[in-house]
Amino acid sequence: MIAHLPVLQVIVPLMAAPICLLLKRAQLVWLFSLITSGLAFLISILLLQQVMATGVISYELGGWQAPWGIEYRIDKLNAFLLLIISAISTIVLFAAQTSIEKEIPKSKHTLFYVLYLLSLTGMLGIVATGDAFNVFVFLEISSLSAYALIALGKDRRALWAAYQYLIMGTIGATFILIGIGLMYQMTGTLNMVDLSQRLPEVAQTRTVFAAFGFVIVGVCLKLALFPLHLWLPNSYAYAPSIVTAFFAATATKVAVYLLIRFTFSVFGVSFSFTTIPLQTLFMALGLVGIFVASTAAIYQKNIKLLFAYSSIAQIGYMIVGFSMATVTGLTATLLHMFNHALMKSAIFLALAAIVYRLGNVQLSSFHGLGRQMPLTMAAIVIGGLSLIGVPLTVGFVSKWYLLMAIIEQGWWPVAVLILLGSLLAVIYVWRIVEVAYFKEPLANQTPVKEAPLFFLIPIWILIIANIYFGIDTRLSVQVAQSAAMTLFGVTP
Repeated sequence: MIAHLPVLQVIVPLMAAPICLLLKRAQLVWLFSLITSGLAFLISILLLQQVMATGVISYELGGWQAPWGIEYRIDKLNAFLLLIISAISTIVLFAAQTSIEKEIPKSKHTLFYVLYLLSLTGMLGIVATGDAFNVFVFLEISSLSAYALIALGKDRRALWAAYQYLIMGTIGATFILIGIGLMYQMTGTLNMVDLSQRLPEVAQTRTVFAAFGFVIVGVCLKLALFPLHLWLPNSYAYAPSIVTAFFAATATKVAVYLLIRFTFSVFGVSFSFTTIPLQTLFMALGLVGIFVASTAAIYQKNIKLLFAYSSIAQIGYMIVGFSMATVTGLTATLLHMFNHALMKSAIFLALAAIVYRLGNVQLSSFHGLGRQMPLTMAAIVIGGLSLIGVPLTVGFVSKWYLLMAIIEQGWWPVAVLILLGSLLAVIYVWRIVEVAYFKEPLANQTPVKEAPLFFLIPIWILIIANIYFGIDTRLSVQVAQSAAMTLFGVTP
C-alpha cells in the first residue's frame, strides 16, 4: 500500500466524488467527504516524510516506464504543496455542513460535495503528476468544478463571477495547452523530467520561446498576477463562503507551484532567468501588484472583496521572491505559499461564520461585532496581523526571508517598497478593527450570537497554526529551504 501512495493521493478523492451521489442524507455526504479529505491529508503526511527521508518518489502508472507511460513524481516541492492543499481542505470541510445551510439550497448540498472533491482531486493531480499533458487534464477538472462551485453562491452576481472566471480560466488553460503542444512538437515527449533533458538542445528555437511565453502567460492568468487578476475579486466575494475559504488558500498556490515547476524544473533556471529576462518583468509586476491591490483593498466596503484584493497583493510578495532567482528568494516564496494558506483560510472561515450569523459581510454590519462575536473577530484580527507581518505570526516569517533575500542582493529600494506595502495592509486591517471594536452597534441592528462550534474549532485550529508556525519554524522553513535548494541543484 505504501508503494501506491502517490496515485492514492489522487484516486481517493476522485473515486469518492461519484460515491457522494449514492449517499442520500446530506449529513452522511458531509461526513464521507470529510473522511475522504482527511485520508488525503494522511497520505500527504506520509509522502512528505518519505520524500524528506529517502528522496524523490517515482510512480509509474500501469507499470509503463516513463517517458512512455504517465509518471507521478513526488519531490520536496510538490510533497509540501500536497500537504498544504489536503490539510486546508480537511479543516475547511469541518465547517462546510454548517456554512452551506444558509448559503446553498438543500437540494444542491450533495452536488456541492461532489464538486468540492473533484476540485480537490484536480489540485492534487496537478501537483502530483510528472506529465505535462496530465497537468492540463487535472487543471480542467479543478477549474470546471471551481466554476460550478462559485456559481452556487446565493447572490446573482456569483453567476457573473463564475462566467468571468470561466472565460479567463479557459484562455489561461488554452495558453498552457498550446505551450505544452509546442514543447511536444520540439521534443516528442510530455514527461517533465524528459522535457528538461531534451529542451536545452532546441532551446534557442523560436518554437521553444513561443512555448515558454504561452505557458508563462497561461499560468499567470491562473495565479491572478497583476494585471491578469480581474477574475479573482468577484469570484472570492460572491462564491459561497466555504468555497472562498478553500480556494483562497489553495487555488492560487497551485498556480504558483506550476510557475515554479515549469521555470525551474522543465525549462531550467538558465533559460528562464538568463535567456529570457523574467527577473525584471516579474519583480516589476509583483511590486505593482502589491501596491495596486493593497490600495484597492483599503476602499472596499465588502470585507470578502477587501481580503480578495489582499490575496492579489500577497501573490505579489510570492512573485517578488520568485523573481529573484536565488535560494533565499525561492524559500521566501514557498514559505509564503504555506503561511498565506494558513492566514487566508482562517480569515475567510471567520467571514463565513459572520455570514452565517449576519447574512452579509458589509463593513457597515461590523459595528460593535467585536463584543458580540469576540472569538470570531479575534480570529480576523490575528489573521490580519499575520497579513501585515507582525512578529510571532507566520506572515512575519515569510516577509523576514523575503527581506533577507532582497538585502542579499543589495536591493534596498525594493526592501523599502516591501515594508511600505505592509503598511498599506495595516490600513485595511485597521478599518475592520475600528468598526468592530470602537463603534457602537447600529440602533436597528439585532444582537448576534457567537459563531457555532463547527466554525470556531476549524477557525482556531488555523489561528493557533498561524501563531505556532510563526514561533516554531522548523517544519516550514526546513521543507521550503530544502525544496528551494533542490530546485537550484544545490545539495541540502
